[in-house]
Amino acid sequence: MQLIEQSWEWILKPTEALERIEVAGRTCYKSEDKITKDSAEKFVKAIMSRGHESVIEHVNASVRFITNRGVTHELVRHRLCAFSQESTRYVRYNDVEFIKPVWWGASTTRTQNFFLDACATAEDSYNQLIQLGWRAEQAREVLPNALKTEIVVTANLREWRHIFKLRTSKAAHPQIRALMLSCLKGFQEVIPVLFDDMKED
Repeated sequence: MQLIEQSWEWILKPTEALERIEVAGRTCYKSEDKITKDSAEKFVKAIMSRGHESVIEHVNASVRFITNRGVTHELVRHRLCAFSQESTRYVRYNDVEFIKPVWWGASTTRTQNFFLDACATAEDSYNQLIQLGWRAEQAREVLPNALKTEIVVTANLREWRHIFKLRTSKAAHPQIRALMLSCLKGFQEVIPVLFDDMKED
């Protein structure tokens, strides 16, 4: 059994996002002749300030999240995304990995040990069911939400804004909030302007 930290990484990092948005957006105004080497940032700032977010749907981004099953149950509720998730039906685990809760450091040793014991029991039960002849898709029934999983999420930038708005708010579950705050910082570094207005509450 292993307890690991959740994380994320780029699968498809948007390149020239602002320039692509400008080309699409200027079609609305037939102002393509105003495109210059440096015009994209100013144009995108202007359309964002007017709430004209449909234009940013022309650019997609893909991210791989390594997190727990509970977080992915929340992620897949965003219906305008494409998802590809590690399958507990087809993946047979030997050394089961669990995601460390983000509140781990604030927990007592007693509660940490209780959590670790529960994970170890789940892993032992899973392995015993496999040994008794159950397939992975059957034995998975004893695995908890803390089970590590990987999911690739692809969405347009408008949908990513929606995801970050919901999942970084103080009302969000702490596990997904921590993951999405980290991911939001990555988007802010790679795609200026479009995510600069999104701040941690």
